[in-house]
Amino acid sequence: MKIVIYGANNRGCLIATSLFEDHDIVIVDKSENISDDFYKLDIEVLVGNAADINFLKENHLDECDVFIACHDNDEMNIVSCFMMKSVSSTSRTVCFISSEEYYDSIVGIKNSKADKEFLPDYIIRPEELLTGEIFRIITVPSATQVEIFAKGKARLLEYPIKESSPIVNKKVKDCTFPMETLIVGITRDGQLSMPSGDTELKVGDKVIFMGSVKSLDLLAAEVFREDTKVDFVTIIGGGNVGLLLAERLEQADIKCKIFEKDYKRCEQISQILKKTLVINADGTDIQLLLNEQVEDSDVLVSVTDNDEKNLLCSLLAKQAGVKKVISRVSKGLNVDLFEKVGIDVAISQNDAAMHDIYDHFIVPDISILATVESGQGEVVEIQLPSTFAQRKVMELKLPHKAVIAIIERRKHVIIPKGDTLIMPDDHLIVFTMQENSAPIQKYLRSC
Repeated sequence: MKIVIYGANNRGCLIATSLFEDHDIVIVDKSENISDDFYKLDIEVLVGNAADINFLKENHLDECDVFIACHDNDEMNIVSCFMMKSVSSTSRTVCFISSEEYYDSIVGIKNSKADKEFLPDYIIRPEELLTGEIFRIITVPSATQVEIFAKGKARLLEYPIKESSPIVNKKVKDCTFPMETLIVGITRDGQLSMPSGDTELKVGDKVIFMGSVKSLDLLAAEVFREDTKVDFVTIIGGGNVGLLLAERLEQADIKCKIFEKDYKRCEQISQILKKTLVINADGTDIQLLLNEQVEDSDVLVSVTDNDEKNLLCSLLAKQAGVKKVISRVSKGLNVDLFEKVGIDVAISQNDAAMHDIYDHFIVPDISILATVESGQGEVVEIQLPSTFAQRKVMELKLPHKAVIAIIERRKHVIIPKGDTLIMPDDHLIVFTMQENSAPIQKYLRSC
């Protein structure tokens, strides 16, 4: 597949790095934006403007299968997608948009009866994806990752194992968990694996559970003892993500405070937010944080657009005594670094966007519902064909290790056991390692 990426930024680098081994990748941008990282990859690098229709034609970019506009400038992304659609009837276009006004306008047109011929095929607003993930983590206090499936009836939760945990140093088979709860993965020293019954749970492990909402609520209460509810959140950074998050917190009746350095931005967001206290100040000022009693926050979220500033703000918050700190990361390689120095949760919005692209355009037959540990593991949805030969879960001879965690059958959601019957037309939600997604899907569709 030929994929053209317009934008030599961190996002473009992540997309190129993730796809170049299996696809023909072309990166386009101005020469000053193209770093040495791109030249280390086996890809074609073109200096130019993908919003220029002549440039597209002269370099035969109109022959691509997928065009991804992930430039830092929204207008350039929109115009380049328009130009690509005007010269190619076969190229599918992906447009990254940060502006709420642009995003709402284009989505509104796509949902109307207006002519959509030149509109992008798919729109991604990374800030919205990131906000949703942070909000889910805030509302399940002990978890470091939360994903929701089956129309809200099932979840994935990732919990860190602490010294006080009742399951520490126990083998999986010796742990007692609520019914309809499955352990599907364990991350130890940054490496994800799928456990067996003999796997021993250690301090520092991050354990991934899947199951029904009711069973995971019981797990939280019985094993991870979530006695405290999140009542107050501090946000460092009043950009798009900070504003979107504050709006969601207001809707959930969670008190919120935002620190934003830019005075004009403070004026803008204070007119939008009805209950949130907006403070014009620098979140890297430890004395200010102490004066504002940041240690009373249940959660602090640092979401500026600068990794170094987010790291500093997060470390200062931990030093001040904040119970849980969540930090935004622009460069995916920094996620492990942030967590190693003590940040509770580090999240990359680019990873979430990459998942969306992969799901809709790279392997469209496999619906990737979630990724874990920077893409090491995946949760995929597979619809079985009507010709599927009915059998029990234990009778499946999967080509690789995987956990069938959820079965959606019409309006019913089933958390299966070994003797649970799998039937034709079932929707399976499966947890497996990233490299095994395709063969698992192929096997299940051919049974």
